[in-house]
Amino acid sequence: MLAATEKSTAQVDGLDTAHSWHPFTQMQEHLAHPRLHIARGEGCWLYDTEGKRYLDGNASIWTNVHGHNDPELNAALTDQLGKIAHSTMLGLSHPMGSELAAALCGISPDNLSRVYYSDNGSNAVEIALKLSFQYWQLTGKSEKTGVIALTDAYHGDTFGTMAVGDSGVFHDRFSHWTFPVEHVVSPTCEEAGGIVGEEVMAASLMQLDELLELRAANTACLIMEPWIQGAAGMRLQPRGFLREVAERCRKHHVHLIVDEVFSGFGRVGPLLVCKEEGVEPDFLCLAKGLTAGYLPLAATLTTEPIFEAFLGGFEEYKAFYHGHTFTGNPLAAAVALKSLQKLQARIASGEHAATIAAFEQAVAEYAVGSPLFPVVRQRGLAAALELPEHPVAERTGLQVSLEARKHGLITRALGDSLLVVPPLVISPDEIAYLFQQLTRATEVVLNS
Repeated sequence: MLAATEKSTAQVDGLDTAHSWHPFTQMQEHLAHPRLHIARGEGCWLYDTEGKRYLDGNASIWTNVHGHNDPELNAALTDQLGKIAHSTMLGLSHPMGSELAAALCGISPDNLSRVYYSDNGSNAVEIALKLSFQYWQLTGKSEKTGVIALTDAYHGDTFGTMAVGDSGVFHDRFSHWTFPVEHVVSPTCEEAGGIVGEEVMAASLMQLDELLELRAANTACLIMEPWIQGAAGMRLQPRGFLREVAERCRKHHVHLIVDEVFSGFGRVGPLLVCKEEGVEPDFLCLAKGLTAGYLPLAATLTTEPIFEAFLGGFEEYKAFYHGHTFTGNPLAAAVALKSLQKLQARIASGEHAATIAAFEQAVAEYAVGSPLFPVVRQRGLAAALELPEHPVAERTGLQVSLEARKHGLITRALGDSLLVVPPLVISPDEIAYLFQQLTRATEVVLNS
């Protein structure tokens, strides 16, 4: 018997079909296939409105850290809910926002001392860009307006982040309204196949050196994703490249914006890649895993000298005029603080490293060398398994994702690249299940 407020699957499907417009989704295609409606989650598993169970193979779009319905995160959320759900940070503060800001500075490189909250990764990057631009204006160097980015980058879908991205069909039709950006070729490596990428890294750095020699005086900032370009299909970057880029930015007085929206909070191994590489960026952008997949929250961290450049009398109009209604939401901040504490304990205990080792072993066992997946990329708890090349219209990656649902697995393809991004707490048995079911689904589609 359905509860008074609970609707049947058919009712939910009717409402979704009639009224929803899903992101990054061709709706004609979406409506042509059976829809899946997720009703609840438990650990690494999701349950649909029919009660069927699926392993969450994409961590609810790369955000989930501790699993769904985690008791400790639930308790942190409900405890804060009993105090206040939301209070603005526009001229006010609240305990959770202040505590989380201190905690984020505590895990970040030593030079980062200030936190500017927003509610998603695009805005975290947008804020970093605007802060950099305004800083140079305030310090008498208004000619520094240029931006350097990497090819194949994805930093979000607001206009500033589209400008600094290089995401092809995602953003091409909006190029008329974005500002020009210089791009350096992103060095890539395929660690699962033994290619570590020294030569391509050297070529990229040479290109960057030449560009900085010519344009540094007019360049405000360089932005990059460290170690892995997630939305580009988990394109791996040689380790140490971030450190080399940071040295060049410092030498040429160009701000370094490190976008760890995807790579941060243990996704590719360390808590933060920039801290692991000993890099002190001018801006650090965080989101996704920040609240363990519970609530929207993002943060842009920066330095005290940059903060101080914005100080002055009201009549000087130095203030940073940027903000969002739910900036630093107390509920999200409370969950983020508890999640960070749990994640730090998990890393310190060795559990996180053991999970990564099990994941890496499964990639080697099920994917590397398999004719099903000619190219395999993996770092930490993120992998991309490339399918054999097919015409775009065949939508082979989508077909595998749809078939995977029949095998109790939710995954998401980017074109014909199967992206595997599970919750960080996935168990060895669940990892094996994930790759077994993904392999079976792929075999069904490729052999049909």
